[in-house]
Amino acid sequence: MKVNQFPDRTIEIDNEKYLYFGGTAYLGLPTHPEFQKLLIKNILRWGTAYGSSRSANIQLSANEDGERFLADFIKANAALTVSSGMLAGKLVIETLTPETDLFFHFPDTHAAIKVPNSLPVFIGEKLNPRLLDNRTEKITILTDSVPSFHVQPVDFTILNSIPSNKEITLVIDESHSLGILGRNGCGIYSTINLPNIKRKIMVSSLGKAFGLTGGVIVSDSEFINQIATHDTFVSSAGMNAAFVQTMADAASIYLQQHQKLKDNLKYIDTHLIKNRAIHFDSNYPLIYPKIVGINDIFTANKIIVTNFKYPTDTKDLNRIVITANHKKEDLDTIIHLLNQNQF
Repeated sequence: MKVNQFPDRTIEIDNEKYLYFGGTAYLGLPTHPEFQKLLIKNILRWGTAYGSSRSANIQLSANEDGERFLADFIKANAALTVSSGMLAGKLVIETLTPETDLFFHFPDTHAAIKVPNSLPVFIGEKLNPRLLDNRTEKITILTDSVPSFHVQPVDFTILNSIPSNKEITLVIDESHSLGILGRNGCGIYSTINLPNIKRKIMVSSLGKAFGLTGGVIVSDSEFINQIATHDTFVSSAGMNAAFVQTMADAASIYLQQHQKLKDNLKYIDTHLIKNRAIHFDSNYPLIYPKIVGINDIFTANKIIVTNFKYPTDTKDLNRIVITANHKKEDLDTIIHLLNQNQF
């Protein structure tokens, strides 16, 4: 299906209008008028692109403004922006590989932080015995904050079972929780305070809830300084300066849109009938329906939801995405169809 304008809460396909519950614009920012005005203002100030290395003699204050905002918003020591979430993940892995003896991964970890020869954290439903042996080593554990087909963040308390002879670095991809979970949408990074984790690192796309093409790496100041001198970072152009500046300028808009999203999720939670056919949590803007023929039902009622398959998955991903821009009548329509067809 091809569209000729941004797919917001409605889209037009073959001259027919559909309600749209897809994409990743959770806060509805790409079409938000005030957000767009800020971005246009910053394009006029910073231009459409600045392709120089971040380590060059000319330094843009936009980077400092945006990264200070992100560090404060996420409640971290330091943040560094890059041109994409994928680059953020790959850059962190490149930096950690020489100093990591062994990588482990939680199920369904995104490709941005996958590592060849990484071992699974779980074998069956139990911790991998390799995490519990008496070898002294530096390990890095990789995970998404909320994996595909899940609606709640990963429970990290299981990591308390890993003995102290393992020096743990935890890498979390928050592309689908930054701007959504946590206080005001700060994500889950600041809530992870397990005593046996020596270092925690967050990577995220900024093109989802935050509505701007780019990525971010968040950690302690020492690690962020290490990333900033890495060959890959030095050799790469930075995130668009107008986008970075817009983040800093749009702080109040992020809060307003986050509250709208929360209100929409509360409304759904109040009216949606709960059973095993509907995978939903009132704090998270995704619904996974396990209803035979649900896509045909949606199409017949002029509704389109996200449907695709990751290369490593065996099943299609049917995902209903709720955004801050959906109106009550939109929500009523999809709630009615889910309630009517889940039995």
